[in-house]
Amino acid sequence: MDFDWLKPAAVFGSILYALIGVGIFWLSFIVIDRFTPYDLWLEIVEKQNRALALVVAAMSLGICIIVAAAIH
Repeated sequence: MDFDWLKPAAVFGSILYALIGVGIFWLSFIVIDRFTPYDLWLEIVEKQNRALALVVAAMSLGICIIVAAAIH
């Protein structure tokens, strides 16, 4: 088995880009949470608002796709 593609620089770069992507996603989610007129966590978790959960999930996927394309 040939492990030439598994170089320390590639592994370190992948981990670094993953952490940058998660950080950008986290910051953008906080910004979205601040701009909404209600508390997202309270609405989704405690009040079981499924419609809002689907909207937030769609926004999260959109942000993740944008971050992944920017990093790629």
